[in-house]
Amino acid sequence: MKTSDFDYNLPESFIAQTPAEPRDSSRLLVLHRDTGEIEHRIFRDISDYLRAGDLLVLNQTRVIPARIYARKETGGRVELLLLRRRDELTWEALVGGKGLRVGKLLKVEEGPEVEVMEILDGSERLIKFSEPIEPYFSKAGNVPLPPYIHEKLDDPERYQTVYAREPGSAAAPTAGLHFTPRLLEELQVKGVKVSYVTLHVGLDTFAPVNEDDPEEHKIHSEWCDLSQETAAAINETRERGGRIIAVGTTSVRTLESAGIRNRESGAGPSESRITNTGSRISPFIGPTSLYILPGYQFNVVDAMITNFHLPKSTLLMLVSAFAGREKILETYEIAKQEGYRFYSFGDAMLIL
Repeated sequence: MKTSDFDYNLPESFIAQTPAEPRDSSRLLVLHRDTGEIEHRIFRDISDYLRAGDLLVLNQTRVIPARIYARKETGGRVELLLLRRRDELTWEALVGGKGLRVGKLLKVEEGPEVEVMEILDGSERLIKFSEPIEPYFSKAGNVPLPPYIHEKLDDPERYQTVYAREPGSAAAPTAGLHFTPRLLEELQVKGVKVSYVTLHVGLDTFAPVNEDDPEEHKIHSEWCDLSQETAAAINETRERGGRIIAVGTTSVRTLESAGIRNRESGAGPSESRITNTGSRISPFIGPTSLYILPGYQFNVVDAMITNFHLPKSTLLMLVSAFAGREKILETYEIAKQEGYRFYSFGDAMLIL
C-alpha cells in the first residue's frame, strides 16, 4: 500500500467555496457497498435510507474562533492558530511568523500577553497566555476556515453544525453541516434515534499524508468523549437489530476508538457479546490517535455519512477502509462527472 494509491485529480473548480442554502439542499451520493449501486439524491432525502430503530451518531463539537493575531515587541504581526488546550493558560498552536523561539513575548491584539514556551513539530509551538484567552475570543478570535476556501464567510455559524454544543475544535465536523433542525426532527418522528459524541477536531486530521508509506504517517491525538447515555443507546440499538450510522469521520473515529478500548479491556465473550453484530460498548473519554487504513475491521459503525475528501488524506483512507479503495476512487470520478462539490462546504455521501 502506497500513499499514491489514494491520489486523484481534482480541478480547483470542484472545491466548494460557499455552503449550500438551505443546509439540506446539498446533493447526496448514496453508495451501496453490497451491490456497488450509486444513487444521486438531495440530502433532505436521507430519510429514505434510514429506518426506524437506526441510531444516528453526531459529533457535537463546536469550532472555536481559534485564529488569533498578535504583535511582537518590534511590532511585527504574528498569526496564532490554537490547536489544543493543555490547561487554563497553555495551548498548542501553529504560528505564522519568524523568530518565534522559546521565551519570545507577544501581545494579542485586543487581548493578553503570550509567551512561547516550547518548540514542537515544525511551526507548532507551546504557548502560554498571561490570562485565559477564551473571554477574548469575541474580540480577538476568528473562525479558522480551511485554506482552500477563499470566499469570505458572512455568517460564521455556517461553519458550525446546528447541534454544536461543546467548544474545542479547530475545524468543523463538516458532514454534519447538512443537517437542519427540521430534518433531525423528521428523522426522529420516523423512529430514527439520535445520540451525540464529542471529538475536538485538530487541523492535522485534514493534512495530506506526505510519507510514501501511509503507515509511517503519524496522526496527533484528539480529545473525544462517548458518554454513558450514548453507549447505552448503541447497545440498545444493536440488541434490537438497528444500524449505527456515524455522521462524519470524527464520529467514526470516536465510535471505533471506544470499540477498540472495549475489546482491549479484556471482557470475555460471554459478557461482552450482545449478538453477532458486535460487542457491547462502554463509555469512553480521553485522547485518540486512531488511524484507520484499508484492512481495518470496523467494530461499531454500520454506515456513514461523509463529505468528499482531499487526495492522499487520512480521511480518504478511512472511507476507503470502509468501502474499498477502488470503489471509492471510482465513485469520486463519477461524482466529478456529475458535478458534485467537494471538501468542507461540498456535497455529501451516504455509504451503506
